[in-house]
Amino acid sequence: MALILVRAMNKKKALNALADIERHAQLNFVDKPRKIGLDKIVDVTRRVIKQNPRDDIKVAVLVKVQQDTTKSIMSIKKTHPPAHIIVVSEEYPEYKDLIGEYDSLKVFDGYYSSKK
Repeated sequence: MALILVRAMNKKKALNALADIERHAQLNFVDKPRKIGLDKIVDVTRRVIKQNPRDDIKVAVLVKVQQDTTKSIMSIKKTHPPAHIIVVSEEYPEYKDLIGEYDSLKVFDGYYSSKK
């Protein structure tokens, strides 16, 4: 199971990015995407991409996918979503915190899976 963090300029772009992850990258969501505070993802972003996060990001969404981290990364590389996507692997210390906090986060309204 992999954790995917979507960082977008607005809700519409975040919704489109989630659809791209599911449809074009062909990854299967374990649960509904969850909204996460921007302040909570600053350290994750810095550690994974090794630079300061952009200031124009207004929406952050966390989603669990069934596929492993490597498959998730390779599948997402083939897409061109309208948002910044980070696959958070188990090797980062923040992974454990994000997984533990996942169920307490609010569901990200507006996204409905096309897969059943």
